[in-house]
Amino acid sequence: MQIRKAMESDFTSMWAIFHAVVSEGSTYVFAADASRQTAFDYWFGKDIKSYVAEDGGKIIGMYKLVANQRDRGAHVANASFMVDPAAAGKGAGRAMGEHCLREAKAAGFLAMQFNFVVSTNERAVRLWQGLGFQIAGTLPKAFRHPSLGYVDAYVMHRFLDDIAS
Repeated sequence: MQIRKAMESDFTSMWAIFHAVVSEGSTYVFAADASRQTAFDYWFGKDIKSYVAEDGGKIIGMYKLVANQRDRGAHVANASFMVDPAAAGKGAGRAMGEHCLREAKAAGFLAMQFNFVVSTNERAVRLWQGLGFQIAGTLPKAFRHPSLGYVDAYVMHRFLDDIAS
């Protein structure tokens, strides 16, 4: 598996993954019918660094790295990850997570925070905890799950001082 900076020419493959993930409806706040432009802006907007994971020349996942807040909060990173459902469980999420932590440290961030991890997304919660994140807070019934109704979302955080840049 190779992880590299995303290029706009990757967007057709990225769009397919984005569409598959958001139309399923259980992990991201986007509407199932979110537009192609919405997806493009999410991955290639101003000050966004996006990366793709390739396996055998096929894009199987992507992540973006941004400052969590502006100005006085810009020392904390934020990231979003999506994996092609057909590639789930093959290590792309972990590989991208590890890559992202190194990139965040190299970019000078002191910590990383995820603002909205759906509590029922057990695979993601387990992955992030395995990579050193802790649940810093719970947002009660903050996500409308398509089959479970209103479920909690977590704010997850970790410092980057132990990450080699």
